[in-house]
Amino acid sequence: MIKSTIAEIKERFDNDVERFSNLETGQVATIDATISLELITEASKRIVPNAKKVLDVGCGAGNYTLMMLSKIPNLNCTLVDLSLPMLNRAFERVSAETNGKVETKQGDIREIDLEENSFDIILAGAVLHHLRDDEDWETTFTKLFKLLKPGGCLMISDLITQDTELLNEYTWQRYGEYLEGIGGAEYRQKVLDYIEKEDSPRSMNYQLDLMKKIGFSKVEILHKNMCFGAFGGIK
Repeated sequence: MIKSTIAEIKERFDNDVERFSNLETGQVATIDATISLELITEASKRIVPNAKKVLDVGCGAGNYTLMMLSKIPNLNCTLVDLSLPMLNRAFERVSAETNGKVETKQGDIREIDLEENSFDIILAGAVLHHLRDDEDWETTFTKLFKLLKPGGCLMISDLITQDTELLNEYTWQRYGEYLEGIGGAEYRQKVLDYIEKEDSPRSMNYQLDLMKKIGFSKVEILHKNMCFGAFGGIK
């Protein structure tokens, strides 16, 4: 199947700002979204308690940065997203919660120019599953590693697969049942079709192995529930 282009993904998010602006209901199709949000921000705070600078990759309407600011106030925040309407909303919401500098950059994290060794915390919430082939994954993770200060952390909350096909089928079956429980068979099909079209997730093992290969000193699993997980690494 031909996957969505960057332009198509951007357009979809341009039209979905309101839904992603709600911390409680913004990601109803994402299992344990609020738990993962809590875990990756709390872990970041404990790893880098004196953090000054956070980068939010694919920031959407700013939920991850807002939660981070509730843990470490007045961070300098760099917000990156494909969608300008999302960025505008994130800038408005984040600026109201920090006395630090808030900078927005519209575009693809793979192409945006940012200063290396400058971020204490990088948050990547529901964004890296848009990466495609192995080279894409490796170059992107390498870039994020280089952007971190030594001792800084990359924390990820995302859609994931299993390495064993039988178990992968099982977790996605369970996820389908979860979706059907929320919105019926039609909703289930809509979400699964959309994932098939737009996303190309990898397993948590794949991503943790890649992080170790690139040079992260430690990698950690914070949470996993079926095809969603929260995990990260320390430079």
